[in-house]
Amino acid sequence: MLNKVPYVTVFFWIIKILATTVGETGADFLNVRLGLGLNGTSVVMTVLLVAVLAIQMRSDRYVPWKYWLVVVFLSVVGTLLTDTLTDELGLSLYISTAAFTIALIATFFVWYRREHTLSIHEIDSPTREAFYWAAILFTFALGTAGGDLVSETSGLGYLTAALIFGGSIAAITVGYYAGLLGPVLAFWLAYILTRPLGASIGDLLTQAKTDGGLGLGTMPVSGVFLVVIVGLVTYLSITKVDAPADAPDSPSASA
Repeated sequence: MLNKVPYVTVFFWIIKILATTVGETGADFLNVRLGLGLNGTSVVMTVLLVAVLAIQMRSDRYVPWKYWLVVVFLSVVGTLLTDTLTDELGLSLYISTAAFTIALIATFFVWYRREHTLSIHEIDSPTREAFYWAAILFTFALGTAGGDLVSETSGLGYLTAALIFGGSIAAITVGYYAGLLGPVLAFWLAYILTRPLGASIGDLLTQAKTDGGLGLGTMPVSGVFLVVIVGLVTYLSITKVDAPADAPDSPSASA
């Protein structure tokens, strides 16, 4: 297997934030607007996630549409996982945030003990890819719980929450380029925080004005963001600017 994860460019972070926003708005759209309910939506999206993940796992290299399709579905399922614990089981966001934090740390611990690396530049075996996707799922669930905890439970509102998470990502970026944070730690911290950032942006755009949002609705926002994601993924598929360095058709491999 070649490395199954794209090179981290600005396109990576843009699509990631858009995907997390779609995860928030898409879950709400399927749950409420289409009337599937939380349990029905969770079952449907989990089945679809298993299907697209199987397609991704069967590939021996990074293929943009396969990779980002899994990310979008993981975003939705991660959101639904948190919603189920909060709305169906009645767990507080404090408990779900703590639980997903422990689950993510445990995933990283076992991953490192077994593979001796957490680098995304070495996702080149089925085992490492399985750990990678498990970690991604827990980052989405943790980000959803943490984001809701900051924006709703604390009463700060969606805009303030988005500014907090955006500022935290900026601080991590400065820390990385200043040599205070290693690349692996900086990446995973930023990856976790892009989830609540995207969720806060999604809620800000879609929620009613009386609830602190702009009232644009889940369907228009989800539709526009999905179109942008498709456009960017198509661009990456054609240009291959984010193809891993070990890929035969990557710019560095062909240079």
